[in-house]
Amino acid sequence: MNKIEIYAYLKENNIWHEISEHNAVFNMSEISDVILPYPECVAKNLFIRDNKKRNYYLITVKGDKRVNLKDFKQKYNTCSLSFASENDLLELLDLLPGSVTPLGILNDKEHKVQFFLDKDFTEEPKLIGVHPNDNTATIWLKTQDLIEITKQHGNIVNIFEI
Repeated sequence: MNKIEIYAYLKENNIWHEISEHNAVFNMSEISDVILPYPECVAKNLFIRDNKKRNYYLITVKGDKRVNLKDFKQKYNTCSLSFASENDLLELLDLLPGSVTPLGILNDKEHKVQFFLDKDFTEEPKLIGVHPNDNTATIWLKTQDLIEITKQHGNIVNIFEI
């Protein structure tokens, strides 16, 4: 799904959302320059794979947090981890660098990607801001709706503390 298809999907399924269009942003420092209605709910997304290229993880945390991959590896008993390649990103989620988002999971036809969501998004105001598969907008969703969308698609959702 592309950005327009994401918007249509949300509308067709009566999922509450707000859209903030903006110039393309490629990292967290660039998004901090954009005026957004819920800046405390902006998500940072890491697309990770194990060293055997068998397991893929999308880790989504609050924008101001850091993810220690060694700690993640130990806690979830995975093989060594590194960032997935641009080819993996395109092949599995149909996304380009700078556009990584949990909504990309809707393009994961084989349900290979496990979704790890920062528990802080489940606390008030229970909103999350992610790209709609394109880095020229941020879409605001209720966290529970994002979790349900992902589960209904058939991917594993893990709520974790960082």
